[in-house]
Amino acid sequence: MPRGVAAIVICAIQLVPLYITLTVALKPQTDLSSYWALPVRAAWSNFARAVESGGLIRAFANTAAITAASTALVVLLAAMAAYPLARSGSRLNKTVSSFVLSIMMVPALSLLVPLYVLLVRMRAVSTYWGITLVHVAFNLPLAIFLFTNFIKTIPRELDEAAVIDGSSIYGIYYRIILPLLKPVTVTVIILTSVAVWNDFQYSLYFLQRPSMRVVTLSISSFFATSGSDPHVAAAGAILAILPVTLLYVFLQRYFVKGMVDSALK
Repeated sequence: MPRGVAAIVICAIQLVPLYITLTVALKPQTDLSSYWALPVRAAWSNFARAVESGGLIRAFANTAAITAASTALVVLLAAMAAYPLARSGSRLNKTVSSFVLSIMMVPALSLLVPLYVLLVRMRAVSTYWGITLVHVAFNLPLAIFLFTNFIKTIPRELDEAAVIDGSSIYGIYYRIILPLLKPVTVTVIILTSVAVWNDFQYSLYFLQRPSMRVVTLSISSFFATSGSDPHVAAAGAILAILPVTLLYVFLQRYFVKGMVDSALK
């Protein structure tokens, strides 16, 4: 099969869920036709109902705040932790690197019960800082891994030249290494922000106040035991994916470069 045909088939498969979601979002509840069929008349009122009844505006604000804080902390901590791990091959650093990789292999849901107990004792349930720490903890290992491998591709000669010029270790990092981390930083921003924005499992258990509801919880509120409204839920889902989609579209060039360079080592 030619590569072009294979690419078209893969893209079509990936776009099927989005197509069905869009057709459902544009149909009124009285339309019982197949989800594959286009609507006879677009029901734009579904989007208005999703915003009003689902509280999407407040949910968008909550999600944006949590995503921004979590992503900023992950980028900052991972970039700082990765530099010594990449530049020093000591036994301690190798142990830390192996520990980071091992954390990535642990299923997140397997830690849900002890994590909930810990947050209760810390009085962090239904708090912005509590859910932010949870997201940072689970997204940090991958970010450290990507930053570490990317920094390993940067020639050590740059560090040695800076030392000869009298620069300190902090000066080397902030003046030389940090400006070169743009591609991998964009990669980490996209991966972390998408993961936090789409999170459902942790938000469901750790954000119990209705006023702190995030986008995913707002959309799930349209499905209940007494009844469901998939058309409005689909409209809310379309609105929810727009921010992260636009973020990827604008940063995809750096995202691809960061992923490729981080995999070289």
